[in-house]
Amino acid sequence: MLNFFSEDVDFDLPRPQKTKKWLKTTSESEGYEINELNYIFCSDEYLLEINKQYLDHDYFTDIITFDNSEEDNKLEGDIYVSIDRVKENAATFQVDFETELRRVLVHGLLHLTGYGDADEEQKSLMRAKENQYLTLF
Repeated sequence: MLNFFSEDVDFDLPRPQKTKKWLKTTSESEGYEINELNYIFCSDEYLLEINKQYLDHDYFTDIITFDNSEEDNKLEGDIYVSIDRVKENAATFQVDFETELRRVLVHGLLHLTGYGDADEEQKSLMRAKENQYLTLF
């Protein structure tokens, strides 16, 4: 089950059915099945509080992924996405909002399948995977 929620922002995901199909295809391509995956859209302030409370980080971020998976190859988790950050990043990187949003959505899913972004090598692989799946949307 794949769900989209808005927490403290008035946000409707563009093309939700197409996005669900795309994310399911992405997870299957990585050898995973989605059991229960929740995307929660929120503000910078909301995500900052989560970042402080759970990760002890005092800075804005575009996404935080919580892995709740209990079975191998079955994804379960909560992915918080700051709509404020996605808008700002889209402007910074000179891409449209929907493209940047999809990049963040797939980024969270890729974290759940085992990809990291702690160092430059991991970041490079993560970006390549994001680009690969963005072309499939």
